[in-house]
Amino acid sequence: MAAVKNPSIQLPESIKQLIPKFETVEAERKHRKIRLAAALRVFGKFGFSEGVAGHITVRDPEYLDHFWVNPFGMSFNQLKASDLLLVNEQGEVVEGKLPVNKAAFAIHSQIHAARPDVIAAAHAHSLYGKTWSTFGRLLDPITQDACAFFQDHALFDDYTGVVNEVEEGARIAEALGEHKAVILKNHGLLTVGQTVEEAAWWFITMERSCQAQIMAESTGRKVNKIADEVALKVRNEEVGFPFAGFFQFMPILQDIMQQYPNLAD
Repeated sequence: MAAVKNPSIQLPESIKQLIPKFETVEAERKHRKIRLAAALRVFGKFGFSEGVAGHITVRDPEYLDHFWVNPFGMSFNQLKASDLLLVNEQGEVVEGKLPVNKAAFAIHSQIHAARPDVIAAAHAHSLYGKTWSTFGRLLDPITQDACAFFQDHALFDDYTGVVNEVEEGARIAEALGEHKAVILKNHGLLTVGQTVEEAAWWFITMERSCQAQIMAESTGRKVNKIADEVALKVRNEEVGFPFAGFFQFMPILQDIMQQYPNLAD
């Protein structure tokens, strides 16, 4: 895991021990696949699925231009680590029996290519994310949780249909830039991270931040924004740096691993 954005943050040793270390690339690959399967189960449990839409990817630790992804048309709620597909830079399935979602390859291949620091990326057609995306607006720092995205998310302000071509994926990657998330107008949310846990948590808390702002604005009353300098401090030092994303996913991971121990199969 890369350093946090603010190098002055010192993590307690007991917390640092949660950062996994691997003796072999095979052990790291197995770990990433299990965490990916767990994140997909979480997305299913949270109702982020929409038919065949939605995908989370994790870069292979050995073949850095390959990534693991959920198969096309398989329920998030049924998925196990052994079901995941390994896809190369040409979009070919080099490990796995089911087909790959064409949109998943078009988007994720370009994000992984453009961002060597990104290990995982998550996209789904979640209800509040796609609702918020219709406004063509960035989120405001109106809650502590939303501060994680203050000046660290972007807007892809162009909808041309289902993303089936890598050229469109490249445009999304360009819009994402160096940020942790991008709102795809009339489409939904996409988040990235240095771990599966981080990317999944950013998606979950961004979805809920969209819900909170929609609810707040629907009252017709004044919505108070957090001051820019405070929002930036909260982002950098409290809720928005990579390990914060990783760590906040831990309680959810514990629940899903206990509920579905077979997802590691």
